[in-house]
Amino acid sequence: MSGKVYINGKIVDPSEATISVFDHGLLYGDGVFEGIRAYSGKVFKLREHIDRLYDSARSIALTIPMPREAMMQATEETVRATGKKDAYIRLVVTRGVGNLGLDPRKCAIPQVIIIVDDITLYPAESYEKGLEVVTAATTRNLANALNPRIKSLNYLNNILAKIEANRAGVPEAIMLNAHGEVCECTADNIFLVKNGILFTPPIHAGILDGITRNTVIDLANEAGIRVQQPTLTRHDVYVADECFLTGTGAEIISVVKADDRVLGNGKPGPITHQLRERYHALVRA
Repeated sequence: MSGKVYINGKIVDPSEATISVFDHGLLYGDGVFEGIRAYSGKVFKLREHIDRLYDSARSIALTIPMPREAMMQATEETVRATGKKDAYIRLVVTRGVGNLGLDPRKCAIPQVIIIVDDITLYPAESYEKGLEVVTAATTRNLANALNPRIKSLNYLNNILAKIEANRAGVPEAIMLNAHGEVCECTADNIFLVKNGILFTPPIHAGILDGITRNTVIDLANEAGIRVQQPTLTRHDVYVADECFLTGTGAEIISVVKADDRVLGNGKPGPITHQLRERYHALVRA
């Protein structure tokens, strides 16, 4: 590993970054996180990611032991310490060390961990040819159980769907909500194009309020592409002219096949290509 880790106020090599086995982030997935990217030495959408991190923490009654500005500064300092111009940042806040019981009141000070390293979710050829996906049988968490807008350390719901994708021999899976509506994929938001209009599921369908998703919506609006957020089903996926996924790690990547059905002409479409170019121009600006 060539990255660095900020932990307990210090920046160390990955081999020196340790937490207690009694940390409730490890024992129960009790904590929150953010995935962020740095391009050309600049952290992209840092304020938006930090705001979402603190919103996630507040939603689970977790008090982050440092102000937002200090968190932003620590993130930037950790990136600089790696010497990397382009990097992936994983920012984690756990409930802290406690006992073997569930009670969060028994936990000590929350742990703040910032990991800066490299990430490659998909090979380069997948961005040229597009992905194949399947629909997972695993239902997305109910919003009134564990709201998907919270980026919690408990990602078992997504992991079970990812296992389904692995067993089907594809890299991603579409997740549906309890009503059978399209939500998102295991790690990315989803967009469809039909008759030149861009569609993506609404937040209330039970999805992460993705920062890359919102960036793509802004870019589409600037390009004069109509954007709608209606309820979507698998039918909408199957008849789409184009489909693509968005996420901090994946950026923008086309989907050309879903549940063994070819989407559109089976190749990444022109609107997907246009938005990818605009996105790359933005992050490098």
